[in-house]
Amino acid sequence: MSPQQKPERVVIVTHPLRDDVAELAEKLAAALREAGVLVRILSGEIRSLLRPDALLVVDETTSATADLVLALGGDGTVLRSAKMAAEADVPLLGVNFGKVGFLAEAETGELETVVSRLLAGDYTVEERTALSVEATGTDGERHRSWAFNDIAVEKAEPARMLEVFIEIDGTRISRYGSDGVVVASPTGSTAHAMSAGGPVVWPDVDALVVVPMNAHALFAKPMVVHSSSEIRIGVESVGTEGALIADGKEITRLTAGDTVTIRRSERPVRLVRMSSQSFASRLVSKLSLPVDGWRHGRI
Repeated sequence: MSPQQKPERVVIVTHPLRDDVAELAEKLAAALREAGVLVRILSGEIRSLLRPDALLVVDETTSATADLVLALGGDGTVLRSAKMAAEADVPLLGVNFGKVGFLAEAETGELETVVSRLLAGDYTVEERTALSVEATGTDGERHRSWAFNDIAVEKAEPARMLEVFIEIDGTRISRYGSDGVVVASPTGSTAHAMSAGGPVVWPDVDALVVVPMNAHALFAKPMVVHSSSEIRIGVESVGTEGALIADGKEITRLTAGDTVTIRRSERPVRLVRMSSQSFASRLVSKLSLPVDGWRHGRI
């Protein structure tokens, strides 16, 4: 990964409910503008800014004319920004204002360094796998979406189970009642999939993860498949609705006979990297892993 050019046009995406982001967003924008960078912010978030006249307000389609998308917030803000960046095929830089910020490259106290390194082109870009999904109803209606972290088929009614089957590359693997199934990219393996008992996958591994959630079956283990695989999930429950979720957002409801097909997206996410920290180090620090174990200090 070679050094990059200084961005000339930047779109800022902020956390819509964090008032403390406003002042820092304005300082960041001012520093970039002083260096000749055109800075714009999404119109839906203009109310969170103290001086809205300081920025040119745009909608999400304007990212297509940007050189870089800059997300100020937690992982949720980065996920919202990821689709914009992927569609525009431009890099995405996340600055963490949240609790974990696993997807972010920098913290709020590093904004001065972030600006100087962006202006100097002192960063690299790392390509990450994303997911595409298509839900097909029994009436032929189709719903398509995209996700950076994960796609989930979940039960829509808390007290009921969802009967599903799973096919990998056209071969049926299993059928069971469950709370649902999560399909994650390597980047998303440390989110919903990991909480459901799935493995942690290094982001440069060319794979996808399939994780059943509380399945009633003898074979209901997480699976790691090649990223070129096609994963098909069918809903068989009669009288129980499912929900198709992409990066935490509901796309559509699912009923008996509906199918969901998940593949690697043709639009990857290009993440800005400024740190030489390894993924293993990031994993330990961001998740506060107890690396010593329970026997530490015992004979």
